[in-house]
Amino acid sequence: MRFHVLTIFPGMFDGPMSESIISRAVERGLVEINLHDIRDYTTDKHHSVDDYPYGGGFGMVMKPEPILRAVDSVKAGARLEDSAPVILLTPQGTPLTQPVVERLATHRDLILICGRYEGVDERVREGAATCESAWGTMFSVEVSWQL
Repeated sequence: MRFHVLTIFPGMFDGPMSESIISRAVERGLVEINLHDIRDYTTDKHHSVDDYPYGGGFGMVMKPEPILRAVDSVKAGARLEDSAPVILLTPQGTPLTQPVVERLATHRDLILICGRYEGVDERVREGAATCESAWGTMFSVEVSWQL
């Protein structure tokens, strides 16, 4: 299985991806984890990924253009199947449960969009994401077991 993680902080994954079960799975060739910096898909000299919400509102959201370009680039470059899920990781998404994991495991590739700030522009949900999922509880459980 190949995971394509779209994030503005790829360096934050170094620790978790080089330890424990994930590291062993990568070493054995069971999974492949590809990190993609969303800032690489910006067009301005400052590599801006945030903006005010479309239509107004408080806070900042991630701009849709760099994320949509990143998704298109990953799909084309990695020769993904058309059915590869594009998962927007968000607290309001479907919780990651065993049945969800079993469904996702039927795919060779998963694209994971990591949000930031107040979230992502709605156009990402409409134009790229095939589903929204909340994986935070999974990581909370894993951390508490290790304590």
